[in-house]
Amino acid sequence: MTGSPGSSSGNGGPAGSATGSANASSAAPLNGRVRRRTGRGAELGLLIFAAIIVTAALMIVELNQHQALKIELLYYGGGYLAVFAIAHVVVRALAPYADPLMLPLVALLNGLGLVMIYRLDLAEAVKHANATPQAPLQLLWTAVSLVLFLVTLLVIRDHTSLQSYPYTLAFAGLLFLAMPAALPRSLSEVNGAKIWIRIPGLLSVQPSEFAKITLIVFAAAFLVSKRGVLSTAGPRFLGLTLPRIRDLGPLVALLAVSLAVLVLGNDLGPALLIFGVLLAMVYLATGRVSWLIIGLLAFAGGAVVAYQLVPHLRVRVDIWMHPFADPQGAGYQLVQSLFGLGTGGIFGTGLGAGRPDIVPYASTDFITAALGEELGLVGLTAIIVCFMILVGRGMRAALAARDNFGSLLAAGLSFSIGLQVFVIIGGVTGLIPLTGLTTPFVSYGGSSLLANYIILALLLRISDSTRRPPVKRTGPRRTGTLAQAHTEILSRSAK
Repeated sequence: MTGSPGSSSGNGGPAGSATGSANASSAAPLNGRVRRRTGRGAELGLLIFAAIIVTAALMIVELNQHQALKIELLYYGGGYLAVFAIAHVVVRALAPYADPLMLPLVALLNGLGLVMIYRLDLAEAVKHANATPQAPLQLLWTAVSLVLFLVTLLVIRDHTSLQSYPYTLAFAGLLFLAMPAALPRSLSEVNGAKIWIRIPGLLSVQPSEFAKITLIVFAAAFLVSKRGVLSTAGPRFLGLTLPRIRDLGPLVALLAVSLAVLVLGNDLGPALLIFGVLLAMVYLATGRVSWLIIGLLAFAGGAVVAYQLVPHLRVRVDIWMHPFADPQGAGYQLVQSLFGLGTGGIFGTGLGAGRPDIVPYASTDFITAALGEELGLVGLTAIIVCFMILVGRGMRAALAARDNFGSLLAAGLSFSIGLQVFVIIGGVTGLIPLTGLTTPFVSYGGSSLLANYIILALLLRISDSTRRPPVKRTGPRRTGTLAQAHTEILSRSAK
């Protein structure tokens, strides 16, 4: 893989060279544009393969639950295939050169999450006859998320248009974060975290999921505009180049306000995620290790202060350090997760043959523990590999992007998915304290699905612009300014 836009691998450079066009494209121009394979056929084949895996997994769940195969399986499998088939058709029309692996990977992850949620519904139906199944709602949220995904592709035809609204998006992000704080606890608090907008009997929305996207877009636009100054300017102390307040002030102020709102609302997971992503973007924009050291030192100091001031955080850290001190009380959730993963072993108990339902919030915060129990280390590793490939393809689009804004935006969005997966799996395995985040595309919940499908749409839009072949000039080159004409004359004279 190469990050050069001019490579012949299809990452955005000219594809009409005499030697490399046979494999990936035809040298004949079409409407002034060099023809190139789009990969949409491969995408369709992978979507069908994902649908087969998901349908087979649903059947295995039914059989291991000793139940006859139901007509509902056709509802889930058919609905799943239909919504992604529509998504494929629209991507083929709106972003024909987008990466062909991203949508099938997301479809597979979304489908496996749907399978596990359906399996947990069966377990809840045995315990409670009147239990409300979550799988139909998850399928509905998937359909709504794909509609939003397609709307995003339709509205944002050029990702660089987002660069024109950095402070508007920053304000929108702060508004998303502050809305739950302005509501009474009865409409915004769940399990001690005041992060929701709840309409009783209708829906619940977690605005911080959308704030994450707007803040990443703002950070990309701001850092691109300040990239040169941040890379070179600033006083030096102990070998580190310190930031100048006037250069990084807006970003630091926005980050401080965002983290303060999240900490006061006991929403520690998104606070960690936003801080980590913005720190990584600062490093990618400047290439200076000193920024990483400064950021990590600031994080360590903030963590110590938060531990002293926020009781909710102290409880999470105590559970992490001593989960078996109170296995029937505060540590129950983590202890059951560890026992479930241990029970699954290498190859798992089999879909529908374990007991993931005894872990609280198994369909949301702990769905990776449920998958680890029934699919084992091998199955959970395969899911992690799917996430790694998804993040890697996003990073590939970032490396090959033709503009700095698109490169930094794709890297930030991709890193946000990777960091979120690391944080949630680290929490359920006891590697780090629990954060309350959900697994992207897999966990039950509408807000998470909606936000992550917007991220997918933005990544596909950047990938499409990166892989789209350039227009082949058929006539004499014309320049639009006197300076450009002067440059062209000088170059010809030199020859």
